[in-house]
Amino acid sequence: MIKDILLYYSSNGAYVLEQVIRHFLMAFYGVSLAILVSVPAGFALTRIKNETISQSIMRITNVIQTIPALAMLSLLIIVVGFGPNTVVVAVFLYSILPIVKNTYTGVKNVDENVLDVAKAMGMTHSQILFKVELPLSISMILGGIRNALVLAIGVAAVGTFIGAGGLGDIISRGLNVSDGSAIVWAGALPTALMALLIDLILGQVEKRLVR
Repeated sequence: MIKDILLYYSSNGAYVLEQVIRHFLMAFYGVSLAILVSVPAGFALTRIKNETISQSIMRITNVIQTIPALAMLSLLIIVVGFGPNTVVVAVFLYSILPIVKNTYTGVKNVDENVLDVAKAMGMTHSQILFKVELPLSISMILGGIRNALVLAIGVAAVGTFIGAGGLGDIISRGLNVSDGSAIVWAGALPTALMALLIDLILGQVEKRLVR
């Protein structure tokens, strides 16, 4: 089996590398867009005095997570069409919940006494946000981003069914040929390794920022 996998890599190295980059970019773009929207949204939710309203909004974003990836892509085809852009939008939608939830939780857990001291020192709202709340909640926020990126790697793999490419193409090709288990593994291993590396890298970034 290992010999067959290595043989596939040696014969199709350029193709595999191309799909790895394509796969990563679809996940990266989708999560990046989600960060731009979800982090400010998470902070905004903490400003809502009525807890019921903020929790209701969180439940709405939670509904998106219940939709299977293939069903989500099928729905988005109507609006976006076939190709990688549809996967990017799907990743964006799936990434909203973990990032918003972690941002909201992280900011909510900031010690009230620390905020009172910051206000007593005469800090403005923007200073409190960037110099107190954001640094103290960055660990939780990065945790949400890590979860979103790992989830995005899996969602991007399903993109093969709508012509988006990525490592899912290799896996699908292996499933469609007789005795294609080596090809399936050749696509599955880089997918798993990518998710693992991203999680480890962001884990190290999180530790440095927390320090």
